[in-house]
Amino acid sequence: MSKGLRLFSVALIAITCGVLLSAKNLKSFPDPAVDIPAGQEKGPQKAVFAGGCFWGVEAVFEHLKGVTDSVSGFSGGEAKTAHYETVSTGQTGHAESVQVTYDPGQITYGQLLKVFFAVAHDPTELNRQGPDSGTQYRSAIFYANDEQKKVAEAYIQQLNDAHVYSHRIVTQVVPLKAFYPAEAYHQHFVDKNPMYPYVMYNDLPKLRELKKNFPAMCKRKS
Repeated sequence: MSKGLRLFSVALIAITCGVLLSAKNLKSFPDPAVDIPAGQEKGPQKAVFAGGCFWGVEAVFEHLKGVTDSVSGFSGGEAKTAHYETVSTGQTGHAESVQVTYDPGQITYGQLLKVFFAVAHDPTELNRQGPDSGTQYRSAIFYANDEQKKVAEAYIQQLNDAHVYSHRIVTQVVPLKAFYPAEAYHQHFVDKNPMYPYVMYNDLPKLRELKKNFPAMCKRKS
């Protein structure tokens, strides 16, 4: 379904999303008890997350210190179907995803997970995020190795045990088979289109929450 044709429904649902975000005490959102030690990984690392429309997820991650690149794309399906219009049918197995390249000396995988769960999306919504519904908008962590899998599963258990959310987390933790970048016009969409209604109602609030509650993790504007 085209995002540009749903402005009124987007606005109404965004109000609900805003209430949900403010209902969480983000300042006391727990750090992962299990993480990959900062000195264990050498050189740039990659992580892939899915949490609804990739525009906002990408924007959140690219504002973090230690993140050198954030790319919107698709994971979970085949290369031949990794195209936006095809993925939007919900029949490809793909999820709209974001590949994050980061410096593990500046930010850990666990810290990326913290932002993913606290700000980037609602991990208790099954096959939807805000105004977008379908399996292509599911919550998922595509792990690249056993360490990422261990940290992700442990953190989900930690958040569930602490009852951080009123409902249980439905985020999938699945192996990364491949990541396919989306079309060029999707890249850095929020930064390029801050006045686009969908972005104003759904994505900019996430950036405000990030900067308000985790200022030490955010990049300074040049």
